[in-house]
Amino acid sequence: MSLIAECSCQAKDKKTPLLERLFFLCIASSNMDEFFEIRVSGLKQQVSYGSTQRGPDNLSPSEQLELINQVAHELQASQYKILNDEVLPAMAIEDIHFLHHDRWNQTQAAWIKKYFNRELLPVLSPVGLDPAHPFPKVLNKSLNFIITLEGKDAFGRNSGIAIVQAPRALPRLIQLPASCASHKYDFVFLSSIIHKHATDLFPGMAVTGSYEFRATRNSDLYVSEEEAGDLMRALEGELPSRRFAEAVRLEVTNRCPQEIIDFLMHKFNLQPTDVYAVDGPVNLDRMMAVHKMVNRPELQFPPFTAGLQKRLLHSDNIFETIKKGDILLHHPFQSFSPVVDFIRQAATDPDVLAIKQTLYRTGDDSTIVEALIAAAHAGKEVTVVIELRARFDEEENIELANELQNAGVHVSYGVVGHKTHAKMILVIRREGRQLKRYVHLGTGNYHAKTARLYTDIGMLSSDTAITDDVQKVFQQLTALGKAGRLKKVLQAPFTLHKSMLELYPNRN
Repeated sequence: MSLIAECSCQAKDKKTPLLERLFFLCIASSNMDEFFEIRVSGLKQQVSYGSTQRGPDNLSPSEQLELINQVAHELQASQYKILNDEVLPAMAIEDIHFLHHDRWNQTQAAWIKKYFNRELLPVLSPVGLDPAHPFPKVLNKSLNFIITLEGKDAFGRNSGIAIVQAPRALPRLIQLPASCASHKYDFVFLSSIIHKHATDLFPGMAVTGSYEFRATRNSDLYVSEEEAGDLMRALEGELPSRRFAEAVRLEVTNRCPQEIIDFLMHKFNLQPTDVYAVDGPVNLDRMMAVHKMVNRPELQFPPFTAGLQKRLLHSDNIFETIKKGDILLHHPFQSFSPVVDFIRQAATDPDVLAIKQTLYRTGDDSTIVEALIAAAHAGKEVTVVIELRARFDEEENIELANELQNAGVHVSYGVVGHKTHAKMILVIRREGRQLKRYVHLGTGNYHAKTARLYTDIGMLSSDTAITDDVQKVFQQLTALGKAGRLKKVLQAPFTLHKSMLELYPNRN
């Protein structure tokens, strides 16, 4: 949770550009979601199993949960206070406004009414609760509304409560056009539009209340790798359950009456400590879109152009450059392009015989993946170790594995019981009568976008000892044999931990 707290501090810091302050709040909210989806859900499972095993902090699972609830409530309250007391007022000064429905003028109200009828009404599916319409399955982290009603519908039903789920395809923020905007940038929350026009969803009935809520569910996939005959198929079977797994947190608007909160707690089988009443949008991370929707460069960090080493500036053949000496890359301060060029040139170079690579996260439309596919089509031997269990990227990695296999790439999924986090590329190239090996080793992922955001180290090398070690590790990952003694590379879970302790004897 320290990262969440740090993001909140960046959001509070007035020296941080305004749009970046909002962005940091959104990152904190997103990280909080993941913390509950994985860490809190795991602790809750331990408590349900009756576990009393204490961790390194000497706290039992139940004691950890108690402390987490206290800190998480404080962090969330702080985030919304920063949003409401500092960031939004500062944005209003900069002519960026988020209009509540009681602030719409007549022209704006008319435009929004047309927008609701055209874009929202056809896709919203309100569910009035009765014995034939039970409480719906609510998607993980989806925006929902619980509506209180008076009167009977056309069939004489009078449950008094309905649920409206906002489809994820709908934008959570709508920018008003210049024809009806009162300011340079006027935004309306989807929730405000639904609140205002809730009566249109229930003709003949009176809406007495409309309240946002969002449930966070356990998202940690459990697959018994020892029993699964095919890890990919096992994960594919588990992925749908993530959307409707056990709830671990309930966020509600702070306007929500206690009896409605009690009703929701019962439906999600949660306790009062699991409820987070928020003073603002319950899906705060969706405000991240503002960062791109507002064209105000002076309210953002100045653009940064990553550097490129002099050795690489005028290099037409990256293999010749690597042979002259190892290349150390410090991202994002130095460009990720040499890594992409390394794979591209390997894919098109007629002297390259084989490429081996580990993939954890790649992102959409990955140039590296395109190069691997092109290499396979060109008849090169291409082997890829894909970590299917990269958290929240499981579905994308399954699609990636299928795409690569269809192109003729040899694909494996690592080692049972371990995640393959190593970032490695091995290129084998014929040079005269010899086979020369080149490698890339790095932290981070082979994801061009995150390479521009996160701090990572990479190295391109043709050092014989290092390339020999990397080849042995690939053989171990794919053939399940032993790598044997490595000369320069430290490998978990065998030598890394012990060696790090030896390298830092005075760490305490």
